[in-house]
Amino acid sequence: MPDTESGESSARTSAQSSAGSSPRLRQRGKRFGERLEDLPKELSVKLKKKKDGGFKVFAPGTPFNEIDLSESTFFQHHEPHAHKAKTWKGWLFGRKFIFPMGVLLGALIAAFLMKDMTDLPNEMVDIWSAIPSTFDPRDLLSNLTLLEGARKALESRDFTVGEDLKNEFGLEKKHPIILIPGIVSTGLESWGTDPVAKPFFRKRLWGTSTMIRAVLTNKERWIQALSLDPETGLDPPNHKVRAAQGLDAASEFIQGYWIWQKIVQNLATLGYDTNSMDMGAYDWRLAYYNLEVRDAFFSRLKGRIELLKKMNGEKVVLCSHSMGATVMMVSCSSHGRTEMLNRALANSTSVTSTSDPDEYGFGGGGGPHWVDEHVEAWINAAGSLLGVAKAMTAFLSGEMRDTVELHPAGSYVLEKFFSRRERAKLFRKWPGSSSMWIKGGNRIWGTREAAPDDPPDATDTYGRFFSFRNLGTSSKESELTEHTVTPNLTIDEAGPYVLTHTPAAFQRMLAANYSYGFSSDPEELKANAKDHTKWSNPLEVQLPDAPNMKIYCLYGHGKETERAYWYMQGEYEQDESRSEAVDEEAFCDASDPSNSCDNATTLRSPLDFPLARRHWIDSDVTVKGSTPEVRSGVKFADGDGTINTISLGSMCVRGWRGRTAWNPAGIEVVTQEYRHMPDSLDLRGGALTADHVDILGSEPLNAAILKVAAGRHDLVNDRIESGIMDYVAKMSWD
Repeated sequence: MPDTESGESSARTSAQSSAGSSPRLRQRGKRFGERLEDLPKELSVKLKKKKDGGFKVFAPGTPFNEIDLSESTFFQHHEPHAHKAKTWKGWLFGRKFIFPMGVLLGALIAAFLMKDMTDLPNEMVDIWSAIPSTFDPRDLLSNLTLLEGARKALESRDFTVGEDLKNEFGLEKKHPIILIPGIVSTGLESWGTDPVAKPFFRKRLWGTSTMIRAVLTNKERWIQALSLDPETGLDPPNHKVRAAQGLDAASEFIQGYWIWQKIVQNLATLGYDTNSMDMGAYDWRLAYYNLEVRDAFFSRLKGRIELLKKMNGEKVVLCSHSMGATVMMVSCSSHGRTEMLNRALANSTSVTSTSDPDEYGFGGGGGPHWVDEHVEAWINAAGSLLGVAKAMTAFLSGEMRDTVELHPAGSYVLEKFFSRRERAKLFRKWPGSSSMWIKGGNRIWGTREAAPDDPPDATDTYGRFFSFRNLGTSSKESELTEHTVTPNLTIDEAGPYVLTHTPAAFQRMLAANYSYGFSSDPEELKANAKDHTKWSNPLEVQLPDAPNMKIYCLYGHGKETERAYWYMQGEYEQDESRSEAVDEEAFCDASDPSNSCDNATTLRSPLDFPLARRHWIDSDVTVKGSTPEVRSGVKFADGDGTINTISLGSMCVRGWRGRTAWNPAGIEVVTQEYRHMPDSLDLRGGALTADHVDILGSEPLNAAILKVAAGRHDLVNDRIESGIMDYVAKMSWD
């Protein structure tokens, strides 16, 4: 009881005290609020550390300004720490160094323990072996820095050419345009539904990162899918690969590596869209005849041109790049052929001769005036009109690097994961690539004594296209004489030499689809209009009867380009192609999936001598004292890095100039050359590059294309800067 009474008394006292103090608290709160109203609307409070380690408050306009907090008990719990200067020891043993070094050291130890790499999966072994022995991480970091800088620089140029021309000249959409890509530019996708092809269904086997992944995981099946049947030139068994369609088919090769994207962007600034712009994508592996037989490409191209003209009310501009120029030659030549084709694919099982040229399309028989009525202009950008020297080495020995315009990743895959022999075999199974074979022979490319594009005071000549150093002869300049370097082959001799060292099926394909000769006789040229094998060679066929059409040749120069080669001959070896023997004596190479072999033990015929021979560019030969200089087995001349100037410009400034045997209608031809002036900080060369592929993003080329498409032909005039006029003057055109 006493405790209870005491507790109740305390509670009452507390309540009374609270009741009494409540008015006082309210009064103090009111006075504090009045003081706050007198303070500035914005307070600035800073806490500054003094030299003695204490702290001081700076709050101007308040009662707390310059209050010394040195004696505050709060700060007594936090002893002042002297600032430690950073030393190299602190950084060396810090986490920012120890962690990445630990990861790198672990990788090196693992690599050392697996000396033969047998413990790695096959794909990892390939990737590891592909890393250069001289790899330096600092180079990787610097390249990443350059890549970022190049990306920013490139983004700043997007759309700018079109916007500037629109503002300066008032350009706007007029003529619809079709873009025709070159070799390997168009993406290829799988449409096969057989068990071996189902994993690739609707995936890009050429172009995009899918290609690289497919090569790394199943190289043999990828080769099987991309190769064409060596006899028919069409799809191999169990696979069906077709060209992607639409603008995306060739805008980019792999994400981030543009091809036509910059031109598409700039055309869009003038008002172009999918109703006025299209991509003439095609399967570049096929020979042109089979391109029409299988895909009706030229008939469909004719239909697109007619549709775009109808939709836009204007004639169409055709813009081709690289091998697209020979596609254009075939397309123009295919119109107006009302007589029967006097030649079909000889010895081919894919087609037979016919009395009706429209049975397989060939442009639908538009008639002799169709081109003049439907085509406003042909823009020939970096066209491989007279062939590519690099292509000859690809057919002979598989030297494919830079032979075809590839994204660096694609080129890297072909170089690192395919042997030279595999690359040569693959290239020969793409009949479309044979259109890049050199045309015109010694008349254009020179003799053993001299070539049109030889430099002044030459001590050597480009006319010796292949020079072979004898086995056992030193590569020293003093040892290289006419007795130790034999044979020396001109173009007229190099072509047959390559053919004698390629499979018989490749030889038949070449003869059935292409011709690489020369003719200046008007009657013979007119007769060649009936022969489809001549259509891709501008020296053996006439331009269409289209006097109102204009041709614009736009290409780069000033970049070293392979022109002639030193070679070595190795041992003879069995050819990889199917044997000419039959039944049980036939040999079938089971390592090639396209041969559909049941086993690899079938015997060769008793007299099946090895006829193929190993060849490789003689990179040991460097002759600095010669003119032109020989460097690592290659003679370099002027060009765009892929195609020589004499191939890019000879027809434009001489063969088609004015009313000639090859241009009887007198079609106007304008030639613009662009000197290669790359930006060292841009991985794609920048605005003034003239590289074979990167030129598609250059400002001068984009500007010329937009002016022609907008109908301002008066703004595009001749601009010749190289020695092409001197070169053609030394050629034999009669």
